[in-house]
Amino acid sequence: MTVTLNHTIVPAADHRAAAEFFAYVMGLEALPPAGRRGHFAPVRVNGGLTLDFMSVDRPEGHHLAFDVAPEEFDAVLARLQARGIAYGNDPAEPDNGRIGHPLCPRGLFFVDDARNLYEVMSPA
Repeated sequence: MTVTLNHTIVPAADHRAAAEFFAYVMGLEALPPAGRRGHFAPVRVNGGLTLDFMSVDRPEGHHLAFDVAPEEFDAVLARLQARGIAYGNDPAEPDNGRIGHPLCPRGLFFVDDARNLYEVMSPA
């Protein structure tokens, strides 16, 4: 059997707000609450991966990186710009407004309220 990642927990100050933010930027759907007490706010990333946002007292940001097709990258960038959400091409400067990435032709970083650092990379 091939090992695949099924889901991961993403720490958040407000799990529902964080899930909605991420789902909006990435053009995904936030799913109904999950877990025994509805303490997860899941977002289906693809057929095999779900991010489960969970509220914690002191969230420490994680880094999550995503490969996307060029048209998906354009849509992510447009949604960031439409809402005035800061982005940048450097994890140390995720607000510099650039998309030139050292590992691929186009890429960007953006952060949420819990300082989770999201990276979006496109081959063109």
